[in-house]
Amino acid sequence: MPLSAVSIKGYRSIRNLYLPVEACSIFIGANGVGKTNLYKALGLLRAAASGTITRAIADEGGLDSVLWAGSRRRHEPTRLILKAHFDELAYGVEVGLPNSYEIEIGVRQPTEAAFVSEPLVKEERLSSRLRGREVAMMERKGPMVALRDEDGKRVVHKDSVLSSETALGSFRDGGRYPELEALRREVLDWRLYHDFRTDEASPIRKPCHAITTPTLSADGSDLAAVLATLFVIREDTVDLAAAIDDAFPGATLNAWDEGSWCKFEMRFPETPRAFGAHELSDGTLKYLCLLGALMGYRLPSLIALNEPEASLHPSLLPPLARLIAQAAQRTRIWIVTHSETLASSLQEETGKVARRVIKKDGATGIEGLKLTGEFRDDAEEEE
Repeated sequence: MPLSAVSIKGYRSIRNLYLPVEACSIFIGANGVGKTNLYKALGLLRAAASGTITRAIADEGGLDSVLWAGSRRRHEPTRLILKAHFDELAYGVEVGLPNSYEIEIGVRQPTEAAFVSEPLVKEERLSSRLRGREVAMMERKGPMVALRDEDGKRVVHKDSVLSSETALGSFRDGGRYPELEALRREVLDWRLYHDFRTDEASPIRKPCHAITTPTLSADGSDLAAVLATLFVIREDTVDLAAAIDDAFPGATLNAWDEGSWCKFEMRFPETPRAFGAHELSDGTLKYLCLLGALMGYRLPSLIALNEPEASLHPSLLPPLARLIAQAAQRTRIWIVTHSETLASSLQEETGKVARRVIKKDGATGIEGLKLTGEFRDDAEEEE
Protein backbone atom coordinates (compact mmCIF):
# COMPACT_ATOMS: atom_id res chain seq x y z
CA MET A 1 0.00 0.00 0.00
CA PRO A 2 2.45 2.70 -1.09
CA LEU A 3 1.55 6.25 -0.06
CA SER A 4 0.85 8.24 -3.23
CA ALA A 5 -0.20 11.68 -1.92
CA VAL A 6 -0.95 13.69 1.21
CA SER A 7 -3.59 16.43 1.62
CA ILE A 8 -3.08 19.01 4.38
CA LYS A 9 -5.61 21.70 5.25
CA GLY A 10 -5.56 24.23 8.08
CA TYR A 11 -2.30 23.12 9.69
CA ARG A 12 -0.04 25.87 11.02
CA SER A 13 1.23 27.78 7.97
CA ILE A 14 -0.42 25.36 5.51
CA ARG A 15 -3.81 26.51 4.32
CA ASN A 16 -4.44 23.87 1.65
CA LEU A 17 -1.93 21.59 -0.05
CA TYR A 18 -2.19 18.39 -2.06
CA LEU A 19 1.27 16.82 -2.30
CA PRO A 20 2.13 13.85 -4.53
CA VAL A 21 4.53 11.35 -2.95
CA GLU A 22 7.19 9.84 -5.19
CA ALA A 23 9.78 7.13 -4.62
CA CYS A 24 12.00 9.98 -3.42
CA SER A 25 10.23 13.25 -2.56
CA ILE A 26 12.59 16.15 -1.84
CA PHE A 27 11.48 19.49 -0.39
CA ILE A 28 13.89 22.38 0.06
CA GLY A 29 13.37 25.84 1.45
CA ALA A 30 14.67 28.61 3.65
CA ASN A 31 14.03 28.81 7.38
CA GLY A 32 10.55 30.00 8.31
CA VAL A 33 8.69 29.01 5.13
CA GLY A 34 6.96 26.06 6.81
CA LYS A 35 8.81 23.12 5.26
CA THR A 36 9.03 21.30 8.61
CA ASN A 37 5.23 21.44 8.82
CA LEU A 38 5.11 19.09 5.81
CA TYR A 39 7.13 16.58 7.82
CA LYS A 40 5.10 17.08 10.99
CA ALA A 41 1.84 16.46 9.13
CA LEU A 42 3.07 12.94 8.34
CA GLY A 43 3.76 12.49 12.04
CA LEU A 44 0.18 13.46 12.90
CA LEU A 45 -1.18 10.92 10.42
CA ARG A 46 0.95 8.25 12.05
CA ALA A 47 -0.35 9.38 15.46
CA ALA A 48 -3.90 8.94 14.15
CA ALA A 49 -3.09 5.28 13.45
CA SER A 50 -1.81 4.79 17.00
CA GLY A 51 -4.78 6.70 18.43
CA THR A 52 -2.61 9.45 19.92
CA ILE A 53 -3.15 12.36 17.50
CA THR A 54 -4.95 14.59 20.03
CA ARG A 55 -2.13 14.09 22.52
CA ALA A 56 0.42 14.81 19.78
CA ILE A 57 -1.38 18.08 19.00
CA ALA A 58 -1.40 18.96 22.69
CA ASP A 59 2.35 18.32 22.78
CA GLU A 60 2.78 20.74 19.86
CA GLY A 61 1.17 23.48 21.93
CA GLY A 62 -2.52 22.68 21.48
CA LEU A 63 -5.03 23.88 18.91
CA ASP A 64 -4.00 27.51 19.24
CA SER A 65 -0.53 26.58 17.97
CA VAL A 66 -1.59 23.99 15.40
CA LEU A 67 -4.58 25.44 13.55
CA TRP A 68 -4.25 27.74 10.53
CA ALA A 69 -3.96 31.25 11.91
CA GLY A 70 -4.82 33.16 8.72
CA SER A 71 -8.14 34.49 7.51
CA ARG A 72 -11.10 32.15 6.98
CA ARG A 73 -14.31 32.37 5.01
CA ARG A 74 -17.42 33.22 7.00
CA HIS A 75 -19.06 30.13 8.56
CA GLU A 76 -16.05 28.01 7.58
CA PRO A 77 -15.46 25.45 10.39
CA THR A 78 -12.19 25.70 12.29
CA ARG A 79 -10.65 22.38 11.33
CA LEU A 80 -7.34 20.67 10.73
CA ILE A 81 -7.85 18.12 7.93
CA LEU A 82 -5.29 15.48 6.97
CA LYS A 83 -5.71 12.88 4.27
CA ALA A 84 -3.43 10.07 3.12
CA HIS A 85 -3.91 8.71 -0.39
CA PHE A 86 -2.67 5.26 -1.39
CA ASP A 87 -1.79 3.92 -4.81
CA GLU A 88 -4.42 1.29 -5.57
CA LEU A 89 -2.80 0.68 -8.96
CA ALA A 90 0.09 -0.94 -7.13
CA TYR A 91 -2.11 -3.82 -6.02
CA GLY A 92 -5.11 -3.66 -8.38
CA VAL A 93 -8.48 -1.96 -7.99
CA GLU A 94 -10.53 -5.06 -7.31
CA VAL A 95 -9.01 -6.26 -4.05
CA GLY A 96 -10.62 -3.60 -1.87
CA LEU A 97 -7.58 -2.41 0.06
CA PRO A 98 -7.82 1.18 1.35
CA ASN A 99 -7.13 4.00 -1.10
CA SER A 100 -7.56 6.93 1.31
CA TYR A 101 -7.88 7.86 4.98
CA GLU A 102 -9.04 11.29 6.18
CA ILE A 103 -9.28 12.79 9.66
CA GLU A 104 -10.63 16.14 10.86
CA ILE A 105 -9.64 17.77 14.15
CA GLY A 106 -11.56 20.72 15.58
CA VAL A 107 -12.45 22.76 18.62
CA ARG A 108 -14.94 21.94 21.35
CA GLN A 109 -18.56 22.94 20.90
CA PRO A 110 -20.71 23.92 23.93
CA THR A 111 -22.64 20.63 23.80
CA GLU A 112 -19.56 18.41 23.71
CA ALA A 113 -18.20 16.72 26.81
CA ALA A 114 -14.55 17.71 26.69
CA PHE A 115 -12.06 20.09 28.21
CA VAL A 116 -12.37 23.68 27.00
CA SER A 117 -9.19 23.79 24.90
CA GLU A 118 -8.97 20.09 24.07
CA PRO A 119 -8.34 19.08 20.43
CA LEU A 120 -11.21 16.83 19.32
CA VAL A 121 -11.55 14.27 16.55
CA LYS A 122 -14.62 15.38 14.61
CA GLU A 123 -14.67 13.09 11.59
CA GLU A 124 -12.81 10.18 10.02
CA ARG A 125 -13.27 8.36 6.76
CA LEU A 126 -11.59 5.30 5.29
CA SER A 127 -12.37 4.57 1.65
CA SER A 128 -11.62 1.67 -0.68
CA ARG A 129 -12.15 1.32 -4.40
CA LEU A 130 -14.31 -1.64 -5.36
CA ARG A 131 -15.27 -2.42 -8.95
CA GLY A 132 -14.42 1.07 -10.09
CA ARG A 133 -16.27 3.00 -7.38
CA GLU A 134 -15.26 4.44 -4.02
CA VAL A 135 -16.83 2.78 -0.99
CA ALA A 136 -16.67 4.08 2.59
CA MET A 137 -15.37 1.23 4.73
CA MET A 138 -15.42 3.43 7.84
CA GLU A 139 -17.18 6.73 8.54
CA ARG A 140 -17.00 8.52 11.86
CA LYS A 141 -18.89 11.63 12.92
CA GLY A 142 -18.45 12.58 16.52
CA PRO A 143 -18.75 9.49 18.72
CA MET A 144 -20.64 7.45 16.13
CA VAL A 145 -18.70 5.10 13.86
CA ALA A 146 -20.12 3.15 10.90
CA LEU A 147 -18.02 0.29 9.53
CA ARG A 148 -18.44 -2.37 6.88
CA ASP A 149 -17.63 -5.84 8.18
CA GLU A 150 -16.04 -8.74 6.31
CA ASP A 151 -19.36 -9.42 4.53
CA GLY A 152 -19.75 -5.81 3.39
CA LYS A 153 -22.57 -5.18 5.90
CA ARG A 154 -22.68 -1.66 7.36
CA VAL A 155 -22.58 -1.80 11.16
CA VAL A 156 -23.15 1.35 13.24
CA HIS A 157 -21.45 1.73 16.61
CA LYS A 158 -22.96 4.54 18.68
CA ASP A 159 -20.95 6.29 21.38
CA SER A 160 -18.11 3.89 20.63
CA VAL A 161 -15.17 6.31 20.74
CA LEU A 162 -14.28 9.33 22.79
CA SER A 163 -13.54 12.64 21.11
CA SER A 164 -9.88 12.22 22.11
CA GLU A 165 -9.64 8.84 20.33
CA THR A 166 -9.46 7.81 16.69
CA ALA A 167 -11.61 5.08 15.21
CA LEU A 168 -8.55 4.00 13.24
CA GLY A 169 -6.69 3.31 16.47
CA SER A 170 -9.67 1.94 18.43
CA PHE A 171 -11.17 -0.78 16.22
CA ARG A 172 -8.63 -3.60 16.19
CA ASP A 173 -10.65 -6.60 14.99
CA GLY A 174 -8.74 -7.52 11.83
CA GLY A 175 -11.09 -10.40 11.09
CA ARG A 176 -14.21 -8.21 10.93
CA TYR A 177 -12.59 -5.02 9.62
CA PRO A 178 -9.59 -6.07 7.50
CA GLU A 179 -9.31 -2.77 5.61
CA LEU A 180 -9.01 -0.82 8.86
CA GLU A 181 -6.35 -3.20 10.15
CA ALA A 182 -4.42 -3.09 6.86
CA LEU A 183 -4.29 0.71 6.85
CA ARG A 184 -3.38 0.97 10.53
CA ARG A 185 -0.47 -1.44 10.05
CA GLU A 186 0.68 0.43 6.96
CA VAL A 187 0.77 3.85 8.61
CA LEU A 188 2.29 2.59 11.86
CA ASP A 189 5.11 1.13 9.77
CA TRP A 190 6.21 4.64 8.73
CA ARG A 191 9.37 5.95 10.37
CA LEU A 192 10.04 9.66 10.85
CA TYR A 193 13.55 10.74 11.78
CA HIS A 194 13.95 14.32 12.95
CA ASP A 195 17.12 14.31 14.99
CA PHE A 196 19.29 11.92 16.97
CA ARG A 197 20.63 12.70 20.42
CA THR A 198 24.41 12.44 20.39
CA ASP A 199 25.31 13.95 23.76
CA GLU A 200 27.35 11.94 26.24
CA ALA A 201 24.22 10.57 27.95
CA SER A 202 22.54 9.55 24.66
CA PRO A 203 21.29 5.93 24.61
CA ILE A 204 22.85 5.64 21.13
CA ARG A 205 26.27 5.78 22.76
CA LYS A 206 25.47 2.83 25.03
CA PRO A 207 25.01 -0.91 24.36
CA CYS A 208 21.42 -1.99 23.77
CA HIS A 209 19.58 -5.26 24.32
CA ALA A 210 20.54 -8.11 21.99
CA ILE A 211 17.20 -8.42 20.21
CA THR A 212 16.92 -8.94 16.46
CA THR A 213 15.96 -5.45 15.22
CA PRO A 214 15.16 -5.03 11.51
CA THR A 215 14.13 -1.35 11.60
CA LEU A 216 15.69 1.59 13.43
CA SER A 217 13.49 3.26 16.03
CA ALA A 218 12.59 6.94 15.65
CA ASP A 219 15.15 8.05 18.26
CA GLY A 220 17.91 5.70 17.08
CA SER A 221 18.33 4.19 20.55
CA ASP A 222 18.52 0.65 19.12
CA LEU A 223 21.23 1.44 16.56
CA ALA A 224 23.63 -1.16 17.98
CA ALA A 225 20.96 -3.87 17.61
CA VAL A 226 20.11 -2.77 14.04
CA LEU A 227 23.77 -2.96 13.01
CA ALA A 228 24.37 -6.24 14.87
CA THR A 229 21.32 -7.73 13.16
CA LEU A 230 23.05 -7.15 9.81
CA PHE A 231 26.36 -8.62 11.02
CA VAL A 232 25.13 -11.55 13.12
CA ILE A 233 21.64 -12.45 11.88
CA ARG A 234 21.74 -11.51 8.20
CA GLU A 235 25.48 -12.23 7.85
CA ASP A 236 25.69 -9.98 4.80
CA THR A 237 27.42 -6.63 5.24
CA VAL A 238 28.87 -6.08 1.76
CA ASP A 239 26.63 -3.08 1.00
CA LEU A 240 27.10 -1.78 4.52
CA ALA A 241 30.88 -1.93 4.24
CA ALA A 242 30.75 -0.14 0.87
CA ALA A 243 28.58 2.63 2.36
CA ILE A 244 31.00 3.10 5.27
CA ASP A 245 33.98 3.30 2.91
CA ASP A 246 32.10 5.77 0.70
CA ALA A 247 31.54 8.13 3.64
CA PHE A 248 34.75 7.44 5.59
CA PRO A 249 37.40 6.17 3.15
CA GLY A 250 39.40 3.31 4.61
CA ALA A 251 37.25 2.99 7.73
CA THR A 252 35.52 -0.22 8.83
CA LEU A 253 32.48 -0.85 11.02
CA ASN A 254 31.87 -3.85 13.22
CA ALA A 255 28.85 -4.81 15.35
CA TRP A 256 28.33 -7.88 17.51
CA ASP A 257 26.44 -9.34 20.46
CA GLU A 258 28.14 -9.77 23.82
CA GLY A 259 26.05 -11.62 26.35
CA SER A 260 22.64 -9.95 26.35
CA TRP A 261 23.93 -6.73 24.74
CA CYS A 262 24.74 -5.43 21.26
CA LYS A 263 27.72 -3.17 20.62
CA PHE A 264 29.47 -1.56 17.66
CA GLU A 265 32.75 0.17 16.89
CA MET A 266 34.56 1.89 14.03
CA ARG A 267 38.19 1.63 13.01
CA PHE A 268 39.81 4.43 11.01
CA PRO A 269 42.95 3.95 8.88
CA GLU A 270 44.97 6.59 10.70
CA THR A 271 44.27 5.29 14.24
CA PRO A 272 45.85 2.27 15.98
CA ARG A 273 42.62 1.06 17.59
CA ALA A 274 38.87 0.96 17.06
CA PHE A 275 36.54 3.52 18.64
CA GLY A 276 33.38 2.54 20.48
CA ALA A 277 30.07 4.36 20.21
CA HIS A 278 30.88 6.44 23.31
CA GLU A 279 34.01 7.83 21.59
CA LEU A 280 32.73 8.72 18.13
CA SER A 281 32.12 12.31 17.09
CA ASP A 282 28.57 13.65 16.99
CA GLY A 283 28.62 13.88 13.18
CA THR A 284 29.95 10.34 12.72
CA LEU A 285 27.38 8.93 15.14
CA LYS A 286 24.53 10.76 13.41
CA TYR A 287 25.67 9.47 10.03
CA LEU A 288 25.67 5.92 11.41
CA CYS A 289 22.09 6.51 12.60
CA LEU A 290 21.09 7.58 9.09
CA LEU A 291 22.89 4.55 7.72
CA GLY A 292 20.96 2.30 10.13
CA ALA A 293 17.68 3.96 9.13
CA LEU A 294 18.33 3.55 5.40
CA MET A 295 20.09 0.15 5.35
CA GLY A 296 18.25 -1.85 8.01
CA TYR A 297 17.38 -5.52 7.55
CA ARG A 298 13.82 -4.47 6.71
CA LEU A 299 12.93 -0.93 5.69
CA PRO A 300 9.58 0.62 6.64
CA SER A 301 7.07 1.47 3.91
CA LEU A 302 7.92 5.18 4.27
CA ILE A 303 10.99 6.93 5.66
CA ALA A 304 10.74 10.65 6.37
CA LEU A 305 13.92 12.63 7.09
CA ASN A 306 13.78 16.16 8.45
CA GLU A 307 16.98 18.11 7.72
CA PRO A 308 19.25 15.03 7.74
CA GLU A 309 22.23 17.24 6.86
CA ALA A 310 22.25 18.89 10.30
CA SER A 311 25.62 18.52 12.10
CA LEU A 312 27.13 16.57 9.17
CA HIS A 313 30.35 17.67 7.50
CA PRO A 314 29.72 18.83 3.90
CA SER A 315 31.87 15.95 2.61
CA LEU A 316 29.26 13.50 3.93
CA LEU A 317 26.38 14.92 1.88
CA PRO A 318 27.20 13.24 -1.49
CA PRO A 319 27.59 9.82 0.23
CA LEU A 320 24.32 10.45 2.08
CA ALA A 321 22.61 11.17 -1.24
CA ARG A 322 23.88 7.86 -2.61
CA LEU A 323 22.64 6.11 0.53
CA ILE A 324 19.19 7.67 0.12
CA ALA A 325 19.09 6.76 -3.59
CA GLN A 326 19.77 3.11 -2.76
CA ALA A 327 17.06 3.08 -0.09
CA ALA A 328 14.58 4.68 -2.52
CA GLN A 329 14.78 1.47 -4.56
CA ARG A 330 13.36 -0.43 -1.58
CA THR A 331 10.88 2.05 -0.08
CA ARG A 332 9.53 5.59 -0.34
CA ILE A 333 11.62 8.44 1.01
CA TRP A 334 10.38 11.90 2.06
CA ILE A 335 13.10 14.48 2.69
CA VAL A 336 12.87 18.03 4.01
CA THR A 337 16.13 19.98 3.77
CA HIS A 338 17.61 23.46 3.47
CA SER A 339 20.88 22.19 1.98
CA GLU A 340 21.36 23.07 -1.68
CA THR A 341 24.33 20.68 -1.74
CA LEU A 342 22.26 17.72 -0.58
CA ALA A 343 19.41 18.61 -2.95
CA SER A 344 21.83 18.82 -5.88
CA SER A 345 23.47 15.51 -4.96
CA LEU A 346 20.06 13.84 -4.62
CA GLN A 347 19.04 15.07 -8.07
CA GLU A 348 22.26 13.66 -9.50
CA GLU A 349 21.74 10.28 -7.81
CA THR A 350 17.94 9.87 -8.16
CA GLY A 351 16.99 12.12 -11.06
CA LYS A 352 14.41 13.77 -8.78
CA VAL A 353 14.21 17.55 -8.64
CA ALA A 354 13.92 19.15 -5.22
CA ARG A 355 10.58 20.94 -4.84
CA ARG A 356 11.04 24.42 -3.42
CA VAL A 357 8.89 25.33 -0.42
CA ILE A 358 7.80 28.96 -0.42
CA LYS A 359 5.56 31.22 1.63
CA LYS A 360 3.13 33.60 -0.03
CA ASP A 361 0.66 35.81 1.83
CA GLY A 362 1.50 33.91 5.01
CA ALA A 363 0.69 30.46 3.54
CA THR A 364 3.16 27.69 2.81
CA GLY A 365 3.18 26.48 -0.79
CA ILE A 366 5.29 24.52 -3.25
CA GLU A 367 6.73 26.33 -6.25
CA GLY A 368 5.13 25.09 -9.47
CA LEU A 369 2.57 22.86 -7.75
CA LYS A 370 -0.90 22.81 -9.33
CA LEU A 371 -4.15 22.05 -7.51
CA THR A 372 -4.19 18.67 -9.27
CA GLY A 373 -0.94 17.65 -7.61
CA GLU A 374 1.07 17.98 -10.82
CA PHE A 375 4.07 20.25 -11.22
CA ARG A 376 4.27 22.71 -14.09
CA ASP A 377 7.71 21.53 -15.18
CA ASP A 378 6.55 17.88 -15.26
CA ALA A 379 3.52 18.78 -17.39
CA GLU A 380 5.69 20.73 -19.81
CA GLU A 381 8.06 17.77 -20.22
CA GLU A 382 5.14 15.43 -21.02
CA GLU A 383 3.85 17.85 -23.67
